[in-house]
Amino acid sequence: MSSVVSILIAVLIFCFIIIIHEGGHFFAAKACGIPVNEFAIGMGPVIYKKQGKETLFTLRILPIGGFCAMGEDDEAEDENSFRSKPVWKRMIVIVAGAFMNIILGFILAVIFFLVTDKGITTRIAVFSEDAVSSSYGLSVDDVIVKINDLNVFTMNDVIYELTNDEDGVFDFTVERNGERVQLDGVTFAKGIDSETGKQTLIYDFKVYSEKITVANILPYSIKKTIYNGRIVLMSLRDIILGKYGVNDLSGPVGIVSAITEVTEEFGIDWSYILEMAMLITINVGIFNLLPLPALDGGRFVFLVIEAIRRKQLKAETEGFIHMAGMLLLMALMVFVTFNDVKKLF
Repeated sequence: MSSVVSILIAVLIFCFIIIIHEGGHFFAAKACGIPVNEFAIGMGPVIYKKQGKETLFTLRILPIGGFCAMGEDDEAEDENSFRSKPVWKRMIVIVAGAFMNIILGFILAVIFFLVTDKGITTRIAVFSEDAVSSSYGLSVDDVIVKINDLNVFTMNDVIYELTNDEDGVFDFTVERNGERVQLDGVTFAKGIDSETGKQTLIYDFKVYSEKITVANILPYSIKKTIYNGRIVLMSLRDIILGKYGVNDLSGPVGIVSAITEVTEEFGIDWSYILEMAMLITINVGIFNLLPLPALDGGRFVFLVIEAIRRKQLKAETEGFIHMAGMLLLMALMVFVTFNDVKKLF
């Protein structure tokens, strides 16, 4: 039963995020006087459709994407077509989807803190009895503001940096008694993870938590949104640099599997689901802005080139490039899905 619930929750999350993303394109296009031929949720064959005054609204069988068809790859035939509009208007329409994903991530962060009613600070509360890091200068009530070159917004930033380090030695910047103090070479002891058998750092301190209030919910939500956006960018960087391979990527099947595991162990954990939805929507927003063909970022690059050249690329040529990009993305999606299924067994 938990698997069915997990699949349903995952599908609803995907569909909602797609609606928000495509809704950003849709309403921006309307505001710029650009007709939208079709507003689609999902990919593949149509399972439901409804003709609006100007737009055909469709629901498609695969909940893995969507689109707003505005005739982007058609030649300008009338004054209201997409390609006939000023380049700055088309830029707004193209980035509106990703912008709405980021806004949704912030709203989900607010809801997350309302549900959990607790914020985790970066102020050290206590050290364990055999703590090593305290002997290198860290003290109770220090507020961690930077580790190595990473500015710290949330405790998750601290965990990320500690987890992804190899030698267990860090440069900390902390706020102490209203002043910033630099602590170089802070060292943590190492241990063996009982589950994976791999060497891991021993986190030898805990931080304070505090009740969420009207005064602190917005700062916590903003920092949470920044953290999720940065973790997506750092993960992309690590993939490009070869730290992670394509086998480490996960898609819809992997997300359903993760939700199922948590649901089976703890029941429906809404805070976890909100965190998952938050990360997915910000991931979708940032990923769509990558300068790759078929993505919003790729289309934006063509608009920048057009603005510089003051001349449009032929619609047929641009359409061909985006189609090639879409085929490559679909191939990647099939590969990631295959890997997710293989991991289940």
